[in-house]
Amino acid sequence: MHCKSFLTFLLAAAPLAAAHGKIAVAQGDAGGNGTALGIQGGVIPGAGKNKVTEPDTTVFKGQNADACGKTNGQGENDVETGTKAAMALSGDTLPQVSAGGSLSGTLHIVTSDGAGPYKAMINTDGTAQSWTAVDVVTQVPGNNGNIRKSEKRWWARALQTAGIMKRATNINEDYPFKVAIPAGTACTGTVAGQANTCIVKLVNPSNAGPFGGCVPVQMVGGNATAAAAGAAARRARSFAA
Repeated sequence: MHCKSFLTFLLAAAPLAAAHGKIAVAQGDAGGNGTALGIQGGVIPGAGKNKVTEPDTTVFKGQNADACGKTNGQGENDVETGTKAAMALSGDTLPQVSAGGSLSGTLHIVTSDGAGPYKAMINTDGTAQSWTAVDVVTQVPGNNGNIRKSEKRWWARALQTAGIMKRATNINEDYPFKVAIPAGTACTGTVAGQANTCIVKLVNPSNAGPFGGCVPVQMVGGNATAAAAGAAARRARSFAA
């Protein structure tokens, strides 16, 4: 009887909460750095209670789920304004990638179902409307979007195992990720005044999410030149018509 009362008390004291993983830092193989759209940097603490660490993490639900999702703190992730904000936070140079190169960085797991394995995709015209799957070279740990923290209290493990406690536990740990940019990729978008832009998206399989984020990147090298020339030719044809 006492055990049942104790479990009831614990359940009442642990309300449901969303859980998240967010792309805090990203770098291209050719230089530059950035963050995912919606990240607020030092405004949001890296460790602490869920309600104070989660506002800038992306969830792919609602009308923008197929694009770049939304955050609790700022709403829908708009590519244009989100890229400007990311540049204000991280510097004037987006992550610079090359065809056949990579995007790497740090994914911060806020709570236990913001984990891996993550899938990755790329949008090459900067609109975040159509996506092509790409390989994740360095994967974030997890099983079906969940990860367990070894020091989790015995009663929390018991409640979650029994399916009683749905709240994700605080993790607040950083893990590296790396995504391959396929050879032959040409980034043709212009976002926030930056030409040769693609959007790279990472998404986890969590039922509470999915979670992850979109990172604007800029292509350098031969494919960037070819993409710029192609865009100029299309503009010329449009003007002539």
